[in-house]
Amino acid sequence: MRLTPLLVVVVAVGGVLGTTGRYAAAHLIPTAQDIPWATLAVNLVGAFLLGLLLESLSRTGAETPRRQLARLGLGTGLLGGFTTYSTLALEVLELWSDGQPARAVGYGAGSVSAGLLAALAGMVLAHRLGGQRAGGGARHD
Repeated sequence: MRLTPLLVVVVAVGGVLGTTGRYAAAHLIPTAQDIPWATLAVNLVGAFLLGLLLESLSRTGAETPRRQLARLGLGTGLLGGFTTYSTLALEVLELWSDGQPARAVGYGAGSVSAGLLAALAGMVLAHRLGGQRAGGGARHD
């Protein structure tokens, strides 16, 4: 992969949009019972969408410049900016520091496990949707 100014701009624009979405989610989804629901929600939605995106792109054939733009802009930029495992780590430490070690471990391990399952669910959905395409074969852009 050759780094070009266009790829940098696509990732940057995607990142701006993703972090804006995460910021909005953090203000729309309340934290209740000491569980940071907004972080959990964006990470699970992001993991699902990333699994869906990457499986969809891989099912359509070899990477082309157009697929590369989609992967980097939507995957690395948008979803990379939307999800936030650094905030997850900070929230786990805060729960631990607040004297809630069981909740901290449960939240951290549960978030990562649920994220893996969400990504897998996205991949499975993309696989099933790809198999239902007319003719069932790979599409080439």
